[in-house]
Amino acid sequence: MDLAALGRHVQQLRHDRGMTLQQLADAADVSVSMLSSVERGHKAPTIVVLARIADGLGVPLAELVAQPEDRRVIVRRAAEQESIDEPGGWHRAVLTPVVPGVNFEWIRTTLPPHCDAGWFPAYAAGSHEYIAVESGSLRLTLGDRSIDLDAGDSLYFAADVEHAYANPGTTPCTYYVAALIMRPRKSR
Repeated sequence: MDLAALGRHVQQLRHDRGMTLQQLADAADVSVSMLSSVERGHKAPTIVVLARIADGLGVPLAELVAQPEDRRVIVRRAAEQESIDEPGGWHRAVLTPVVPGVNFEWIRTTLPPHCDAGWFPAYAAGSHEYIAVESGSLRLTLGDRSIDLDAGDSLYFAADVEHAYANPGTTPCTYYVAALIMRPRKSR
């Protein structure tokens, strides 16, 4: 780890938030001298101290320690993709890398013939899903409305409604979902 680059990054994030050393030290529950040493690149902080600083700045730990070029390109190898075999014989794989602060997923799903994957809850207002059918037939139900899609068809819907996926056909159906999911706002 490049301690000088880490220190500059911490200091920049602190300045961006208009915080003094003392304010960040208090928010992070670390001493001012430790924080100052980290910002000057003179000390290698432990993971516990880094996590406290990240919390004090309100950023994920990964964002705090990643090099700037690391945040621009994130690779998720095939072996690292989350692959899930669901009840009923259907399979889905989450293809997208995890990007802190970004609630986007790209999922490849295969439903066997006559398989109903069930209902999914409505997401927060402002959420979106895009569907593209690679092979077979897909029945997408949005509330009380059903739409049949075939290979090559695509669709967009506002995902703030309960929705369900099913394969009404006699051959497997493979489709992709690109989802941008908004987080509900916390009440104050």
